[in-house]
Amino acid sequence: MKSLYQHLSKFCRSAPVHITIIIICIIWTLPTFGLFISSLRPKNDLLNTGWWKVFQHPFDFTQYQIGNYIDVFSAEGMGQALLNSLTIAIPATVIPIAMATFAAYAFAWMKFPGRQVLFIIVVSLLVVPLQMTLIPVLRAYNQFGLAGSFLGIWLAHTGYGMPLGIYLLRNYIGSLPKDLIEAAAVDGASHLTTFTRLIVPLSLPAIASFAVFQFLWVWNDLLVALVYLGGTPEVAPLTMRLSSMIGSRGEAWQILTAGAFVTMIVPLIVFFALQRYFVRGILAGSVKG
Repeated sequence: MKSLYQHLSKFCRSAPVHITIIIICIIWTLPTFGLFISSLRPKNDLLNTGWWKVFQHPFDFTQYQIGNYIDVFSAEGMGQALLNSLTIAIPATVIPIAMATFAAYAFAWMKFPGRQVLFIIVVSLLVVPLQMTLIPVLRAYNQFGLAGSFLGIWLAHTGYGMPLGIYLLRNYIGSLPKDLIEAAAVDGASHLTTFTRLIVPLSLPAIASFAVFQFLWVWNDLLVALVYLGGTPEVAPLTMRLSSMIGSRGEAWQILTAGAFVTMIVPLIVFFALQRYFVRGILAGSVKG
């Protein structure tokens, strides 16, 4: 009886927190749920009534259709756009991960003049809006022939993602046991050996967390791709292809509702594949250091 009372008492104390979390989750996912319902409705229904009207007759399946998804998948150039998005997103994720991991190790464990000053400069770049760099970088790209090429947008995304990557990874790598690093040095391990054999395996949670952030940002990017690639069909990613499908005045915006879920497939696969590392890496990389 006493044990039952203790359990009830504990439940009553924690119930407000659980109820609050559930309410926040419902509010947070409500727009996505509404977007999904809208993607299954005909254009005329979307223009005349709100998505919540389907709950007046929720089991009337005649009000649902997959025509919007058919329009997205059957659109000309959609396969090329998907391939272009993968061509952009994968290198634009791998390159900054590699460079940021090397830089984070140097900032955390290598002694050189101006180390702290350089790290502060890197972290301060987090507050610089990328829109300020678009015109200067595009001018430089035009001079060197990088505008409209995949190499140009890889370099752009690498530069934009490096400050966050270095910040997260440096704090995580700096929190690793100092005795472990010193023991490797005593055994004669070089910095490269220590980095490849110790730092990288132990830093997988932080690396995976940054990989999720970088991939999601690059995959969903429209502004950077539009500026540096120019919008030609040969290099246009999914975001630009969907933008062109809905029209200059948004007259075919019902396609965007279905296109949003089509473009979510690959990011969801990446997130669920790395989600076991995500929380650990974010917490350690943001707090420690």
